[in-house]
Amino acid sequence: MKLNRSNCPLASALDIVGDKWSLLVIRDLFLGKKTFTEFLKSPEKIATNILANRLETLSKKGLLKFTKLPNDQKTKIYYLTDKGIDLYPVIYEMINWSSRNIKKEFGPIAKDLINRFENTQQEIVIADAQSAYRSERLDILAQSS
Repeated sequence: MKLNRSNCPLASALDIVGDKWSLLVIRDLFLGKKTFTEFLKSPEKIATNILANRLETLSKKGLLKFTKLPNDQKTKIYYLTDKGIDLYPVIYEMINWSSRNIKKEFGPIAKDLINRFENTQQEIVIADAQSAYRSERLDILAQSS
C-alpha cells in the first residue's frame, strides 16, 4: 500500500484505511471479533495473506494492537487503540450512506445497526459504541495480564 501520495487529509486517511479490507477489519473489531480465525469467518471471505497484511499495517499505523492470553501464548488477541476507535463515526456514516443510497437487502447485523441509527441520535450512537468498545478493550487487557 503506497503511503503519503499527497498532503490532502482525505488522501492521507485513505492511504491507511482506503483499501478494500481495512475498515471491514475495524468493523469486525467493533462487532466483537478478536482473533485471526474470527476475522477469517467474516462473510466477505478475506484471504489469509491479505488479512495478515492488513492486521500488520493497521498495527504499524497505531490503529490496533494485540496481546496474548496467559493460558494461550500462541493466539493473538487484537484490539483497537483510541486512534482506531476514532474511526467509528466514519463507519457509522458509511453504513448510513449505504442504507440511503444502495438499494439492496442487507444482512441481519446491518439491519439491526441501521434500525438503531434511525431511532437514536447520531451523537448517542457513536458515543455508546465507542464507550462500549473501550469497556471491552479493558476486559481484553485485564484477561491478558
